[in-house]
Amino acid sequence: MTHPRRTEAEARWLARGRVAAFVVGLVALLPVAAAQDAPAPPPAPPSGGGGPPAGSPPTPPRGTERESMWRAPTAEDWAKPCLLTWQRTWDDAVAVSKATGKPILVCINMDGEIASEHYAGVRYRQPEIAALYAPYVLVIASVYRHNPRDYDDQGRRIPCPRFGGVTCGEHIALEPVVYDKFLDGQRVAPRHIAVDLDGKEVYDVYYANDTKSVFDRIQAGVPNLPPPPPEVKGDRPIAERATSPDVRDRVAVEAAFQAADPAGRRRLLDAALAAGVTKQLDLLRLSIFGLDPELAKSARAALAKVDDPAATDLVLEALRVPMESAERDALIAALGRMGATSPRASWLAAVHQGLAGAPTSVDPKAWDDAAKSGARPATGTGFYGEDLANARESQVTASRARPDDPAVQLDLAEASLGVAMNADKTYPTDPRKARFLAGRMFADARRAALEAKRLGSKDWRVDTILALAAYHTGDLTEAYARAEAAVPAIPPGEGGWSSMAVVTVFAESRFKQIAAALKARKRWPPSWLADLNASYAVLIKHPLGTETQVLWYYDFLVWLGADDASLRVLSQGVERFAGSATLHARYLDRVLKDRGPEGAEAAYAALLARPDAPPGLAAKAAAASVAAADHLRRAGKIAASVEAYTRAVALFDRAVAADPLGRGPLDDAAALALAGRGRARYQLGDDAGATDDVFASLARSPDSAGTRDALGITPGETAQMLRARLVERKQDDLLKKLDAALAPIDPELLRFDRE
Repeated sequence: MTHPRRTEAEARWLARGRVAAFVVGLVALLPVAAAQDAPAPPPAPPSGGGGPPAGSPPTPPRGTERESMWRAPTAEDWAKPCLLTWQRTWDDAVAVSKATGKPILVCINMDGEIASEHYAGVRYRQPEIAALYAPYVLVIASVYRHNPRDYDDQGRRIPCPRFGGVTCGEHIALEPVVYDKFLDGQRVAPRHIAVDLDGKEVYDVYYANDTKSVFDRIQAGVPNLPPPPPEVKGDRPIAERATSPDVRDRVAVEAAFQAADPAGRRRLLDAALAAGVTKQLDLLRLSIFGLDPELAKSARAALAKVDDPAATDLVLEALRVPMESAERDALIAALGRMGATSPRASWLAAVHQGLAGAPTSVDPKAWDDAAKSGARPATGTGFYGEDLANARESQVTASRARPDDPAVQLDLAEASLGVAMNADKTYPTDPRKARFLAGRMFADARRAALEAKRLGSKDWRVDTILALAAYHTGDLTEAYARAEAAVPAIPPGEGGWSSMAVVTVFAESRFKQIAAALKARKRWPPSWLADLNASYAVLIKHPLGTETQVLWYYDFLVWLGADDASLRVLSQGVERFAGSATLHARYLDRVLKDRGPEGAEAAYAALLARPDAPPGLAAKAAAASVAAADHLRRAGKIAASVEAYTRAVALFDRAVAADPLGRGPLDDAAALALAGRGRARYQLGDDAGATDDVFASLARSPDSAGTRDALGITPGETAQMLRARLVERKQDDLLKKLDAALAPIDPELLRFDRE
């Protein structure tokens, strides 16, 4: 019942399961990783036996009583609305508490934990329980995301399917707030904390053994509070309610806004703006993304005048919409003003200026045009000859014969650089000799390049060789300066190793400049990011570009907060390096977040349909379908999750057929998908289908019976829960089939309290 850390990234990690991170991360499909993540083999039975007699039903494992105490919600339970009314932010809750005289009740919940599932899926949806919570101002905290997005394309809220009312972003954002205020360093769920009108904690209920003790404490309330004043909501003019922080007023105003004619929407927007733009960001969002272009323009103009960093995210969303450059510049300028008190807003302003600006050193369009034309400018000797040492000796001989020829000196410099870069291959078993050779050859390359420059060479390779020699001998100051001089002179479309390497060094220099400025909290020229962006636009299409370069730049853009640009880079990388496990791991996370479960499956279906799709892509698509099914299951869309699990199993079968040697980890992953489908069918009341799935799961990978899936549930736990219902319903044929599957499984793997 220990609660996870509060960051969304870590929440996503926990959402993949503590023990079964391998399954959702199956995009790696590495035998070594599979061996590390697979559960340990069960211990051998003691001599003389000791297990249950063959064919006997398994003994219920320890911990099963918790499943009966905290009944798992069914699909029918999840289909009911959550009846608790949550405030959207902590500040809203405090304001409403002071206005109404009601204490605040903080509710903390955790996906996959049995008691938390019971509260969220059963209790919070019962009218009699909702009545117990009514005397409080309610907030909900959970680090798990159940919807990929908080708003649709028209700015309308997408309520969390688990808790209703609030968006996933709101209940995620609340967790660090209540952690800092009340949790005393213990992330535990489920948990209920009452807070009085002075903001002091009155009670904190967790680790309770039953629901009655929790509900008794909630019903007892907070002592010594004055009776709340009478509330008047429905009779107040809707425009007056547009200034209220209470969620009931917010909902009413937003509904009235969407139902109103253009004039009515204008009146509501004006009323909200009069209270302060950041007080009614959701209403402003509806205006910006609605279908009325004039109102949207007015809303953007209002947003462009804001200095409060609370509006930063809405400005970023607004910048994704096509608009006139003057409007875009005004919004970016607003970010700049917010940057006076918000380092995040300051750097985001520079990010948007840089991504939209013209680079000073690289022209990616010229490189694109050269690539499309098929032109490949002539290069030097390169670093891919079969005998680099002999090639260098030939250049040494030529330089002695023609010492005043700059081209000959430049070829010698490049040949020396090639030997230096491959010194470890010359002396693979003697690192000391390899280092000595590399040092000598880097020095020779530098001398020859400087001589070529003295003789009048204007070739781009002069500064390139000097940059790379300096870089690999640790003189980064010279390396970065030489790279900055070399890159603008490279012929567009040049496909050699040295052009790829020096552009990478140049990009690194720009990155370090940006990082240093951010660390010092100083403004930095947008042209730095424009150069960095242009460099990676070249590298991602360069014949010798690498997946590591794509991955690094994607992570850098995510770090900067450049969401749209980062997705474009990642999509291009996955298309080019279709077999990269690391890129696929990032891509799956991203499309799930941005497009939801259906969008993630569609993205992988499109990749699979490409004529150049590699054989291993089926396993990655299977992992995408598993992740989609897990999201659907978490959101209460149980029937849809069954279909997604079915697609996942079919893709795992396709992957096994394409790679029989990789069957072990694929079967482990397929077993969890089958068990997940069995759990979903159990929730739908399909006992026969659930039994078939659990039987197939345990048969396909017996050792995975104790492995937790993305929702923190093991196949063994699902089997035990299903078995209890089969006994209760006297479904003897199904029970016999299930017991046959359970009999050979190590009882330790079937425990409910496995870590």
